[in-house]
Amino acid sequence: MDEPTNDLDFETIAWLENFLANYDNTVIVVSHDRHFLDAVCTHISDIDFGKINHYSGNYTFWYESSQLASRQRADQNKKIEDKRKELQEFVERFSANASKSRQATSRKKLLDKLVIDDIKPSSRKYPGIIFRPDRDCGDQILNIEGLSQRSAEGVLLFDQVSFKLLRGDKVAILSKEHSAISAFFEIIAGEEQPVAGSFEWGTTITRAYLPNDNTKYFQSDDNLIDWLRQYSRDKDETYIRGFLGKMLFSGEESLKKCTVLSGGEKVRCMVSRMMLTNANCLILDEPTNHLDLEALLWFQDYLTRYPGGLVVISHDRAFLNALCTGMIELRGQRLHCYNGNYDDFITERVARKDRQQAMFKNQQREIAHLQTFVDRFGAKASMASRAKSKEKQIARLEEVAIDEPEDDLKKIQFRFPQPPRSGLKVMKLEHVQQAYGEHVVYQDLNFECERGQRTVLVGPNGAGKSTLLKILAGVIPINGGLREEGGNVITGYFAQNRVDNLNPKLTVLENVMELRTTENGLTEQQARGMLGTFLFRKDDVHKKVAVLSGGEKSRLALVKLLINPPNFLLMDEPTTHLDIMSIDALIAALKTYEGTLYFVSHDVHFIREIAKTVLHVHSGRLTQYAGDYAYYLEKSKAGNERAALTAGFTDARPKQVEAAKAEKPKAPVKPSAADIRKLKSEVTKCEQQVADLEAKQTKLTAELADPATYTGGANLPQLNAQLRDTINALQAATAAWEQAAQKLSEAEGA
Repeated sequence: MDEPTNDLDFETIAWLENFLANYDNTVIVVSHDRHFLDAVCTHISDIDFGKINHYSGNYTFWYESSQLASRQRADQNKKIEDKRKELQEFVERFSANASKSRQATSRKKLLDKLVIDDIKPSSRKYPGIIFRPDRDCGDQILNIEGLSQRSAEGVLLFDQVSFKLLRGDKVAILSKEHSAISAFFEIIAGEEQPVAGSFEWGTTITRAYLPNDNTKYFQSDDNLIDWLRQYSRDKDETYIRGFLGKMLFSGEESLKKCTVLSGGEKVRCMVSRMMLTNANCLILDEPTNHLDLEALLWFQDYLTRYPGGLVVISHDRAFLNALCTGMIELRGQRLHCYNGNYDDFITERVARKDRQQAMFKNQQREIAHLQTFVDRFGAKASMASRAKSKEKQIARLEEVAIDEPEDDLKKIQFRFPQPPRSGLKVMKLEHVQQAYGEHVVYQDLNFECERGQRTVLVGPNGAGKSTLLKILAGVIPINGGLREEGGNVITGYFAQNRVDNLNPKLTVLENVMELRTTENGLTEQQARGMLGTFLFRKDDVHKKVAVLSGGEKSRLALVKLLINPPNFLLMDEPTTHLDIMSIDALIAALKTYEGTLYFVSHDVHFIREIAKTVLHVHSGRLTQYAGDYAYYLEKSKAGNERAALTAGFTDARPKQVEAAKAEKPKAPVKPSAADIRKLKSEVTKCEQQVADLEAKQTKLTAELADPATYTGGANLPQLNAQLRDTINALQAATAAWEQAAQKLSEAEGA
């Protein structure tokens, strides 16, 4: 799929995310939408340096990991530089001191061997997006009064909308109907006329417009220089090439024909056109469409610092969160204004709906109360005047009646029925063996679960977290060892692949009713009531499971857990496919759950709210942390709370040593002449190894720097791999030489 989210609204993208996340076959996608990549992708393929590198995890994990690796490399270089300065100071202080001359000479040798590695620059190119307004904006940017517009078919797109855009405002226009907001943009950009109303730009405002559909701008057979020249006041070719070069059209690329440009190249051309205007207000319709992630991040970074006004349409949540100070939602043919970014908009929208619902109910209650009086006393002569007065009061209320809020912010609310109490020992694993073919996951695993624990499993991808949950749940047979359940244990397993908990051939209602037993006496009415709580209403219960979205399958799997509530609950990525409100409902329900809970999740907020202990899984070993996630981060020395979920560090807990077993320190033994000769031989051997590796590094570096290498059919990936391995070996050899030199220095000074 090539840029599948382009031109889709938020709801359609959410549907596509759910569909692809639950799609059983292979998906290969190119997209600039970071939220979409995080929701859908399990792997990232990074194309750079002429190679493709594959990484496990979604986009955010890959990006943060790559940034962390870059910072760590820079930190390592800084440490080497600091050590160089320290050694240099020592040499300068004591080189003339006879008693310290030997140590100064040793440190000078060490100083000569220190190498600072350069971080290899990426081959990626970044655009130079620079808007230089001719003048600052005035206080008023845009004033809209009573604007209305219809589609070509005569459908009313919006009616009597009004708002003001002031200096410093950066707003996004949101709507389920993209045709409505595109029409709105075309009007304020001066490309279409409204059927009613007016708008006025401030007297100091010059604007630049980036349309979503730019086809009409690229109909000619001009090359890019001639194409851009028609929009420039300065016709000089060097001047034009400068703007094209900023958008990565350098050299011969600036002579490309307009008719052969890709979607991303057209967007970059349009941005070049906008930069020529020196505008102080930008109107951007889906600016992230067709841009790759690097260009998008560069564009986003510049726009956050842009001093002028900004009006934007975008479905990229991360983009909107980073840029916008306000949201304008076009809903029900009217505009609704919100302060803050997209996340703030979602929060405030829910709050407004709740307030509107409360006001609607109060007004309807008042009307019903007045109508009761009219119905009761309207026919009585003595009360006729008062009844007539009440009728007029009802009419006045109906004239200013508050509309019932749209039911598009549905949310679930539920509680786990408290299960029967289990024994203290819930589950015991002894000498368990588990493997998939030749891949051994666990060997001689011993583990116990106790009643009341709320434990999150963390560790690298592929370490065996999901496998451990399946072993505890008994859904896969173990290859060896013992799995023993405790007394009165009822196990419930919430699978990562929700279909494992559901029968895709049955309907929603049938999936629930198949759990009916003599003990629970489940009726269809009870099943429908519980399904309604999870937003399966009316005909929704007759949908086949096979056609449900990922979120619907997750909600149905939760319903099935509630029919026969377990006291040992095992959940694998329970928040996947759930929206924010559903996740909050699940958190609230689990907080009151009195059974034992073990779960795997990459949702840091969910983990912090639920987990009381942490179990780190790595290389077939289990390390328990008797505290919550914050305690785990502190004890494991993890720097990033999200990366820590998949970290593979070793157990960092302090080792407890019994005082009785502690041995008294032995007196130092003076090394013999033979020991010193052996240490000198070791230092000489290490020095030779370092020298050989340095020579090899110099040779490989020179070969890669030679232009002939790239035209002579050399195996570049192999050369790069050799250089990387040589650098790693040199670092290890230098560390060994430093250690040997230090031992020799201490032995000679003893």
